[in-house]
Amino acid sequence: MDYKALVLDIDGTLYNSQKKITAATRRAIFKAREAGKVIAIASGRPLPGIRDVCETLRFAQKGGYVMGYNGGRILNAQTGEIISEITLPQDIVPRIAALAAAYGVPVVGHDPDVLVTESPDDEIIQYEARLNHMPVAKIPSLADYHAHSLYKCIMTGSAEKLAELEKIAAKEFEGQLSVYRSEPYFLEILPLGINKASAIDVLASHLQLTKDDFIACGDGFNDLSMIRHAGLGVAMANAQQIVRESADYVTDSCDEDGLVPVIEKFLIA
Repeated sequence: MDYKALVLDIDGTLYNSQKKITAATRRAIFKAREAGKVIAIASGRPLPGIRDVCETLRFAQKGGYVMGYNGGRILNAQTGEIISEITLPQDIVPRIAALAAAYGVPVVGHDPDVLVTESPDDEIIQYEARLNHMPVAKIPSLADYHAHSLYKCIMTGSAEKLAELEKIAAKEFEGQLSVYRSEPYFLEILPLGINKASAIDVLASHLQLTKDDFIACGDGFNDLSMIRHAGLGVAMANAQQIVRESADYVTDSCDEDGLVPVIEKFLIA
């Protein structure tokens, strides 16, 4: 198969465990782009949390696409063109806040420029802020927040509690919102149909390609949709077990430059 595009998750895939893109991985990606392949980042992160990746991979100079918020915001990182942008319906945010309150878990909303929450001191929310280089603003009530539309909300907590709450939230918002965990301690709630698989479809249509032209690489729960959907789904050796089981190909871990053999075998062979 003559694959034409490579879609990469960040944490645990493009990044190693030290949150770095190694020189070997960077060189391989540059070679793929020089060979005419499209390079795209697909992440639950907002744009501020992806900016360092774009700079390292020289997207502004050489080209590349960003699928932020698990596909809620898709843009051409070289031209700044927004290809697609979808936010949560404002009238449903109070229901998200009420569900979080009922089960005693913190919840944070992704405003375009700031993380808004009633629980700014929560350790996982603080981690999310550091990860994405965004400030945290304490608000009286997420249910009453109307300054901007939110791209997504995240509930935080233990893996056991969120596994249970994921099922409850999926049933509560069935047919209205997308619900899934990006990490064991992150339960993400996004507009309906927003996931990395649908993001591939949007970008494929924009580029006049098909999903079968894409290789998708990831390690986490929120990578499952694109790994199952793309022409070739690749799991890192460090991926969650269900991700490895769902992949067409399992490569080396993120600490072993696992993207390099994928690029060499399937894109520039």
